[in-house]
Amino acid sequence: MKTPAPRRRNGERGKSPEWADGLRRLYDSVVEEPLPDSFAKLLDQLDDDAHG
Repeated sequence: MKTPAPRRRNGERGKSPEWADGLRRLYDSVVEEPLPDSFAKLLDQLDDDAHG
């Protein structure tokens, strides 16, 4: 049996709460950060070891 979705105030059906929007912006900013060179080199070394 499916549980009904919680009701929102003032007919805010489908609208995210403000904190969820802030969390989404934070997540997106982290995802868009460039990979540090040292981390990229480590990944390359691990890849070489796995295939070499």
